[in-house]
Amino acid sequence: MTTFVLIHGAWHGGWVWRKVDAPLRAAGHRVFTPTLTGLGERAHLASLDVDLDTHIQDIVGLLEAEELTDVLLVGHSYAGIVITGVADKAAERLRGLVYIDAFVPDSDFSLQANNPSRFEMFAKLVDDEGDDIMILPADANMWSVEDEDDVDWLNRRMTPQPINTYRQKLTYTVRLEDVGNLTYIYAAGNKLGQFDKYAGMLSVDPA
Repeated sequence: MTTFVLIHGAWHGGWVWRKVDAPLRAAGHRVFTPTLTGLGERAHLASLDVDLDTHIQDIVGLLEAEELTDVLLVGHSYAGIVITGVADKAAERLRGLVYIDAFVPDSDFSLQANNPSRFEMFAKLVDDEGDDIMILPADANMWSVEDEDDVDWLNRRMTPQPINTYRQKLTYTVRLEDVGNLTYIYAAGNKLGQFDKYAGMLSVDPA
């Protein structure tokens, strides 16, 4: 039996693991699918105070409150940054990290600095909406989701992302290879291609 904590990407919520959590539980595993502050059913908590540190503390708080140990911590997309930050603060509670088509950040990484042109596009959308807090979600087709029912489901459920989660840098000192097993799952064919470099780099990394 493995304890999984599954962390969703930007604009999503714990609901996005609907097709994953039930089979894992049916196989006898323990599964947690928290929603990060300001998103999903917690969208009413969005503010300029919500940043990357908030989301990292969401998960550290879960690990502590549920007294979880030997956890396989899974992060999709944006949540690759979150689980790296959690590893820096709670490595002793983790068995390993799984990055699913996700960012694997170096220290002092921010999404704004990683892709300034894309961040400028997001910032313009924020300005156009007259909202200085939130980044609107793109259509699910942008993420290479092919099933139309899934596209409709995602578009109904996604909520705006607090902008300071993109602005804030992640600084950490932990060596990820010391945390536990490291796995990268690459979704080949993602038309955005923003994770191609990580897949290429990590495919030759012995850790």
